Amino acid sequence: MTRLLPAHECGAAPPPSFAYDATFNSFLKEKLSSTPFLPIICLALVPSTLNLFKLPVTVICITTIFATTLSHHSPMILPSVQAILFSLTLTLPTVGAPATSNATGPIIDLGYAAYLGNATSPTGIEDGPVVFFGGIPFAEPPLGDLRWRAPKMLNESVPSEPVSISDARNYASPCIPQPATSGVGSEDCLYLNVWKPANATNSSSLPVALWIYGGGFFAGNTASYPMYEWVAQNPGIVAVSVSYRLASLGFLAGPGIAADGDYNIGLLDQRAAMEWVQRHIRAFGGDPDEVTIIGESAGAAAVVMQITGYGGNQTAPFKRAVVESIGYGPGDFAVSNATDAIFANFTASVGCPTDVSPVETMACLRNATLDNIILGINNQTLGSLSPVYGDAFVPDIPSQLFRDGRFTPVEFMGGHCSGDGHTFSNGSPTETLSEADIIDEVFTGRWIGVSNDTIREVFDFYPKVNATGSPLHSYYDLGSEIGGDIVFSCMDEFIAGYMLDAGIKNVFTFVWNAPNPIAYASAPYQWAAHGSDVFFLFSGTNGGTFVPFNASEAILAKQAVGYWTSFAAAGNPSSERTPGSLAWPSYTTSDRHKMVFTRGNHEKTASAVGAWSDYKTSRCEWWFQRNVTAQTNV
Repeated sequence: MTRLLPAHECGAAPPPSFAYDATFNSFLKEKLSSTPFLPIICLALVPSTLNLFKLPVTVICITTIFATTLSHHSPMILPSVQAILFSLTLTLPTVGAPATSNATGPIIDLGYAAYLGNATSPTGIEDGPVVFFGGIPFAEPPLGDLRWRAPKMLNESVPSEPVSISDARNYASPCIPQPATSGVGSEDCLYLNVWKPANATNSSSLPVALWIYGGGFFAGNTASYPMYEWVAQNPGIVAVSVSYRLASLGFLAGPGIAADGDYNIGLLDQRAAMEWVQRHIRAFGGDPDEVTIIGESAGAAAVVMQITGYGGNQTAPFKRAVVESIGYGPGDFAVSNATDAIFANFTASVGCPTDVSPVETMACLRNATLDNIILGINNQTLGSLSPVYGDAFVPDIPSQLFRDGRFTPVEFMGGHCSGDGHTFSNGSPTETLSEADIIDEVFTGRWIGVSNDTIREVFDFYPKVNATGSPLHSYYDLGSEIGGDIVFSCMDEFIAGYMLDAGIKNVFTFVWNAPNPIAYASAPYQWAAHGSDVFFLFSGTNGGTFVPFNASEAILAKQAVGYWTSFAAAGNPSSERTPGSLAWPSYTTSDRHKMVFTRGNHEKTASAVGAWSDYKTSRCEWWFQRNVTAQTNV
């Protein structure tokens, strides 16, 4: 198998953040070790959860501490580099009660299971306009013999006895990230979340927006991307977010997997969640025939591979797709021996023999303790595990599948951040001062698969710094342009063109040119860095009530959610846009329109309709034609 390696920090949205200092963290960890204090501490920390307690509950509060590290090269706080993540597990004493009991709160009965939802808004308003159902399993827990296997469907047969009500008022544990820490996340992580309008019924048939998080395929979680505001702003949709296995537990390849396992199980987890949505979203008021899948960075790459899934030979469980800053690097698909070496390293790190048959190796790995699995996860290069091609689901490199017409034509919206290249060029205006610096930072330091011949051609092809008419005013600008073109800023228009060729009319493209205000404060030279769009789409992605926007940014955030939910609702971002928003024209062969999102003054944004330049398109074509990267711009 050949690995598809994403940009190593491709999950870009900042995680949930809390304003508790280190002293308080130490106090909290100490108190959490004493069970009797748990309810008191949790209620004191999260007073809004008092509104949830419409039934007697036992509350367990778990704090997860991630090391916080910031680099001036990558000022974005990635999902794997988190502050403090709280997870509340509420255990109902009504286990065994029928779904028709007098339990207080919204209940969804799926026949095989029933779930109690949360009607309290993030600001603590009871019986708000949106109901949240979290931690709903969509597959069997991938434990024991199910490690490194495709997700196994739940037993959804309807029992003869009334089903018990399961609490679904909070998120489930996230999948184990890399780096991994004992107690952080869980192998039992195949859960999804649903946000529905409070008045939606099983006959409402509302379109569905389904979010797939990014994180380089080694990090990320659904709690970082709350979709309450999406549904509150557009009550004509239902929103869903899904979890999938990460890093060594989600994308391990090699001889053992070939002999007794499945490739790309993280992608298959996503597919299983979509298929669950097809079977059950009507109960939440959704329409399974009107599903839009949306992803950013590695999540966008996953969306691309869902579009090309099975080479387009199976009916896709979605109608539309949105991709934001598709995150893959060049040359990585050509690494032929990497998967075998990674598998051998992982196996040895876990403590399993490497001199036995692959089947025996897998048996050992499946019987290994989680602590030993964590040792194996942490002994891999960060981000070295990602999708591979050559199996049934990813039969070839996705860009080649598009060229061959082996994909599912869907209504499409795609774009990237103007500063994606800034984030991943590894440089800065004071450090990138020559072509040699660009080679060291952009190629040697990151895109190692680009050949020396191509590197030499790059500097002949791109405009010279400060030459007459050149748009590039520094070597940092040049390095950022190269880094962005290699990965993030060409694939959206590339896919848009193939959707047009396939007869799709609703095709839209964009460039996000408004910086994340938090990241901008620490590294203004990166401007609209990777993940800036996600910061606006999720109101800072902190899941709380603090939103760090000025007046113009707040307007832009609302307009962005309006465009995204409008596309999910009708395949056209303009059909239900917020008042004052510009009409967003479609991308066509003759008019290659794009929406450019930009902040403005205190009364309105400065967003405008633009067009793709021939200069930009020619650069993208140049990369697609290079032998080393023609198959790798995915």
